[in-house]
Amino acid sequence: MKHKSYLLMVVLLMLTIIMSACGNDSGSKESTADSQETPVAEQTAGELSQTITYQSESGPVEIPAKPVRIVALTNAPNVLSLGETLVGVDQWTAANPLFTDKLKGVAIVSEEDPESVAAQNPDLIIAGSHMKNLDQFANIAPTVSFTWGKLDYLNQQLEIGKLVNKEAEAQQWIDDFKQRTAAIGKEIKAKHGENITVSAIEISDKSVFVMGNNWARGTEILYQAMNLAMPEKVKQDTQESGSYSLSLEVLPEYSGDFLVVSRNMNTDNEIMKSNIWNSIPAVQNKRVIEFETKASTYSDPTTLEYLLDIFQEGFLGQP
Repeated sequence: MKHKSYLLMVVLLMLTIIMSACGNDSGSKESTADSQETPVAEQTAGELSQTITYQSESGPVEIPAKPVRIVALTNAPNVLSLGETLVGVDQWTAANPLFTDKLKGVAIVSEEDPESVAAQNPDLIIAGSHMKNLDQFANIAPTVSFTWGKLDYLNQQLEIGKLVNKEAEAQQWIDDFKQRTAAIGKEIKAKHGENITVSAIEISDKSVFVMGNNWARGTEILYQAMNLAMPEKVKQDTQESGSYSLSLEVLPEYSGDFLVVSRNMNTDNEIMKSNIWNSIPAVQNKRVIEFETKASTYSDPTTLEYLLDIFQEGFLGQP
């Protein structure tokens, strides 16, 4: 009996040791799992702090791979068109009716006031190469500057796409926009003739300006994307400066088969009540397409899509 009791005790002791070892192994596995979770969290934080080198026109700039606090002193509409949010924006974009809803609560900043920029704690600043205080901005956050007109409107959007890690989305819009506008241009020519001419003008108070092929107000759509022609006199006088100031008396000489007019739509305009205006064939033939100046001074996707809808209806009678 003693022998059997001794054997029983040995067996029980061995079972206790085995169960204790299993418990320790289970605890070891739990500790391993916990230790594996920490690097994942650290990796996510690391991703947010990753940087890339952007080749700007002034040289390489190290910028966040995924900027989240962007101050745009210029090209703000391009950033907004890619679905990005801003923490600081210039006053002109803030006043643009196409972006009012997207800019609620966003601070208005100025190149004249670097402190207004610094107060937004940006991780990326977009500026114009002509602006003041660029050195101060570069001390606040990585700063990329662009020279107005150095890139065409499509490549400008592509560069903004690179800045905010959405190059593919920018390129997709470019390809689609080029295809759609080319098709609409062909429809316009099929309806109104291959040699149809269009004059893009801006009327402000008592001033009249005629614009070339890259002066916003839809000119990139009309003359580049849809390949419509401008009157020869317009082409000659806007070739160097991009726009040309006219007196009302000579406006008929610059008028094409269609007039595309940007103006303040909330007020009556004395020029458009004048006998000279009403003597222009495009006016008499009801071939005048009007839109708000404040909503047309950029060449970003949001603005271009807005104007393209207006042009499609104005030229073709369809939305």
